[in-house]
Amino acid sequence: MAFQTAQLQGMQSQQSQLTTEQNALTSFSNDLQALSNAAFTLTDPAGPLTSVAATSSNPSVLTATAISGSANAAHSITVTNLATTSSAYSAAVATSSTAIATGSLSIQVGSGTAVPVTIDSSNNTLDKLAQTINSKNMGVTATVINDASGARLAIVSNTSGAPGDLTITSSGGALSFTKGVTGTNASLTVDGIPISSTTNTVTSVIPGVTLNLAAPAPGAPVTVNTGPNVTPQAAAVNSFVSAYNTVMGDLNKQFTVDGSGQAGPLAADSTLILAQNQLLSSMAFAMKGNGSVNMLADLGITMNNDGTLSVNNSALSSALQNNPAAVQAFFQATTAGSFGANLSQDVNLLADPTSGSVTQDMTGLQQSQSDLSHQISDFQGQLAITQQQLTAQFDQVDVMLQTLPMMLTQISQQLGSLG
Repeated sequence: MAFQTAQLQGMQSQQSQLTTEQNALTSFSNDLQALSNAAFTLTDPAGPLTSVAATSSNPSVLTATAISGSANAAHSITVTNLATTSSAYSAAVATSSTAIATGSLSIQVGSGTAVPVTIDSSNNTLDKLAQTINSKNMGVTATVINDASGARLAIVSNTSGAPGDLTITSSGGALSFTKGVTGTNASLTVDGIPISSTTNTVTSVIPGVTLNLAAPAPGAPVTVNTGPNVTPQAAAVNSFVSAYNTVMGDLNKQFTVDGSGQAGPLAADSTLILAQNQLLSSMAFAMKGNGSVNMLADLGITMNNDGTLSVNNSALSSALQNNPAAVQAFFQATTAGSFGANLSQDVNLLADPTSGSVTQDMTGLQQSQSDLSHQISDFQGQLAITQQQLTAQFDQVDVMLQTLPMMLTQISQQLGSLG
């Protein structure tokens, strides 16, 4: 049994080693997937590298936002007046439930059709009249407002600018209304071109740019600059470098021999050796004919002696700001000659969840672990049978040993009778 026990312990030790290798490879696979995700973010044509920012020289007058695809440019904008929303208010009565004179109103929004509103005994209070007006869905909102003189009915257009200007007339002794605000369009110039807008959110003048008008400032031009949104772009590049460094750190940990002469559990794994070579080759890739950005060093990214990367964020920001098209082409061009296409191919060869070499390595280890588990189970079963057989044999011998004294006595007696 000692030999069989030693065999079992050997298999269990091998199983423990496989578990250690599986855990290490799983950790590496997770980090590699994070690198794959970070690489996809950089190579995605709709990702942060296409992010554009718009800045205003005077946010108290106007702010601006931009979407991907907006041209890098500077625009001079002067806001003469803001768009206003038309409103009118009635003469004051004691309270919102005070009876008012019957008659009729005519409410017209812009150049639309005037809508008649009858005031009779069913709605001759401000509260009920407001409900009647709102129920007609004519493009206005009626509410009761209380001030020092009493209660008034306020009618506000739902449309800003001149198209929403209100015309309200009364007849038959009904409440009279005073224009509170005339609906007017915003007036501004963009690069000297006069613009009229029905709202203070101007979306169609500069392609991809939305202007949010906040205050008039005649004679005080505001400069709006559109260009690369460097902050999220630099963050995406740094996230990629961090993910890459984590993966390279995993590899270095496996291949580095410690003070006791031991390397990592996957030091002899050919897949990891391949991964290290592929990733180092990817980072050293040089793109041809892409202007000022042909390799990572042109972005301020350099390789250290251990294969990890370091980022000069000042140089990176400068490249992102001054050469956005070249940076995008470096990471996002789909041709085989771009850094991004080469990187995607190499990472996919390693990390693809179906055909990636690391995935296949994981599958192989799992199969080996499963096979060994079955072997151990079968061996333990055989060992148990052997132990049962030996126990039975021992019991038989024990019985024989117990009967031996009786047999000796009988033999002695027989020998004595012969004498």
